[in-house]
Amino acid sequence: MAEQVNSLEELGAVAVGGDAEAVVVNHEEQIDREPKRDELGRSYATGKRKDAVARVWIKPGSGKVTVNGKEMVNYFARPVLQMILRQPFTVAGVDGQFDVQATVKGGGLSGQAGAVKHGISKALQLYDPSLRPALKAAGFLTRDSRVVERKKYGKRKARRSFQFSKR
Repeated sequence: MAEQVNSLEELGAVAVGGDAEAVVVNHEEQIDREPKRDELGRSYATGKRKDAVARVWIKPGSGKVTVNGKEMVNYFARPVLQMILRQPFTVAGVDGQFDVQATVKGGGLSGQAGAVKHGISKALQLYDPSLRPALKAAGFLTRDSRVVERKKYGKRKARRSFQFSKR
């Protein structure tokens, strides 16, 4: 009968044929990430959500957020959208420590807010790689790939049919 395999080393030994030293498995190998900053001390990242694309620069500062040349509270008037933009800073624990300058195009306001959030998260982890685990655990570094489904022919919308009339 087959023997019980409890670890990757044992699995490697079984695959090779019993020689455990022949397979070297390094679980502790971590990628040493270097901070990426330009000559002005800023980090740049691109964030995307639905049809919106945001170009985001962050630098150390007082927490001022500028989107398309306007203050965040003027551009994103709804408190929910402002909260979405602040999420990466609260998760990383760096509230009020970075100034953000973003330009965003395409989509609606909620898609643009999601794109700026994605860009801020990516730029934060490029500026300080030690913030990456917290941002990754919160799911902020993953691009939300959900987009609007296209309209099909013979349908009123993507899936909605025209109203059926018996007579």
